[in-house]
Amino acid sequence: MSSRLTSQQNGGSNQSSEGSMFGHLLLIMPAAAFGLGTWQVQRRKWKLNLIRELEEKVNADPIPLPDDITELEQLEYRKVNVQGEFDHSKEVYILPRSLNHQGGGGGGGGGFAPSGETGVHVITPFYVADKRKWILVTEAGYPELRSNPQQGRKVKPEMSIAAMYTVLWVLSVAVEGTLDLTGVVRLTERGSIHAQNDEAKNRWHYRDLEAMSKVTGTEPVMVDAVYDSTVKGGPIGGQTRVSLRNEHMQYIITWYSLALLTGVMWYYGIFKKRRNVLHRP
Repeated sequence: MSSRLTSQQNGGSNQSSEGSMFGHLLLIMPAAAFGLGTWQVQRRKWKLNLIRELEEKVNADPIPLPDDITELEQLEYRKVNVQGEFDHSKEVYILPRSLNHQGGGGGGGGGFAPSGETGVHVITPFYVADKRKWILVTEAGYPELRSNPQQGRKVKPEMSIAAMYTVLWVLSVAVEGTLDLTGVVRLTERGSIHAQNDEAKNRWHYRDLEAMSKVTGTEPVMVDAVYDSTVKGGPIGGQTRVSLRNEHMQYIITWYSLALLTGVMWYYGIFKKRRNVLHRP
């Protein structure tokens, strides 16, 4: 009889130990979910600060193009002033591209929202006279263009020089065809596994400064035009899009909700049940 009681006590002890271990394991779930939610709070703060910094760069006053082009690696989205001439014989095209119709910030720095239209971005070599360097200038997208980027790009004799060069950014026209331009510094963008650039056919799907500069014989420098360059009925300026995905609030709600739900389940399913057992007469 004594042996049987001892066996039952040991069995109950083992079950209690196993239940305690299981309860502690379940407690990890709400704790981990709460930790992930808190981490997303920090990530959201970081993302908001990054977005604010980018917008400040776009809206800052233009600066001269640096003599050392390597400095541009730290100046993406800053506006620069350049003066020189275009060479339209070496244009390259990025397509398809969704187009912006509104400037994103003060000073015509760029657009932040797509218009829903699809067109082409025209990249044109530009000779910067005072730096004696060729750079690349992103011209506006053309909504009506698809397979033939040159279609609809017609210059009428009665047009002014500014109208002829309705590229992303003609702000003023100096004598002898020299243009004063303001553009937003851009760097190489991440490629796509679904669409590859075709240098031979001059079809580009993403911005590759190194490859484009080799094809056009320019420095690996690119700037987008500002929104103020838009001409009614012509190309659309301000194609710079400063937009970063910020879905951290959704993740915060998801993780904290999961922490609350699993915490309540643990309390009523493990903690409260165990407490009732311990206080049972």
